[in-house]
Amino acid sequence: MNDKEFMKIAIEEAQLAALKNEIPIGAVLVDENGFIIAKAHNLVMTLNDPTAHAEILVIRESSKNFGLRLTNSTVYVTMEPCPMCAGALVLARIRRLVYALPSPYGAAGSLFNVTDNLFLNHQIEVVAGCLEDEAKSILKKFFISKR
Repeated sequence: MNDKEFMKIAIEEAQLAALKNEIPIGAVLVDENGFIIAKAHNLVMTLNDPTAHAEILVIRESSKNFGLRLTNSTVYVTMEPCPMCAGALVLARIRRLVYALPSPYGAAGSLFNVTDNLFLNHQIEVVAGCLEDEAKSILKKFFISKR
């Protein structure tokens, strides 16, 4: 599978979040062989947990089976990670981050750059804009429905 195919799975996760009245962000964590290790979507409201972002949930699930270091893995997420999630990706030693939509609060290059900070002990390769229009459409529909 390629980046677009994995991002489509992350987008499916985002759609599941919207059905649960969660901000529609989805994530997929894939190993170096292209096997999906975990997939998740935001569950902040469902779990009453401000840290239950899609990226955090895939890291938690993956770490149960593969340990603290998820080296050689790629995370696909429908929106650029926030500072908390970007920091978690660095701590998990994720090799690569592919996201669809930039965020005004993003920490992978938009507002901050946690993923490529030379003062930290790990840097992440970042690919931005993969299926951006599809991810933007889901978020736009979700927020229009809330008005």
